[in-house]
Amino acid sequence: MSAMRERKGFTLIELMIVVAIIGILAAIAIPKFAELIRKSSEGASKGNLGAFRSAMSIYYADMEGVHPGDPVSLTIGGKYLTVIPVAKAPNYHPDGSAVYLGSDAGGIQDVSGWIYDSAPGDQSYGEIFVDCSHTDTKGSSWASY
Repeated sequence: MSAMRERKGFTLIELMIVVAIIGILAAIAIPKFAELIRKSSEGASKGNLGAFRSAMSIYYADMEGVHPGDPVSLTIGGKYLTVIPVAKAPNYHPDGSAVYLGSDAGGIQDVSGWIYDSAPGDQSYGEIFVDCSHTDTKGSSWASY
């Protein structure tokens, strides 16, 4: 028989090194993953805002230059929207599809959902905004979209 035995398994040092490497990788990956989730929610909110604005533009064209009194009316019959899209402002507000009537986006209530400028004399009359005064990952105010 040989003086050297066959090694089976790993030593404690080898296992500790592997665990340390996995820990370091996890410490780097988890914050990046959270940032990606936030960015995807921002993208979804921007996409929903675009869909909402498109439906309002189609309504405006169909009604020959008249904005809806309340954007919720766009869902009646499902011609323009089947449901009000969800506004996502991650880290600040829960997701919401409520529509608040305001003016010049100064009517931001900073809760969740949308603000619709329903004042005919305002410069932004007939426009829809995200109801959040906080900033996104790029530093832009949500209400500025």
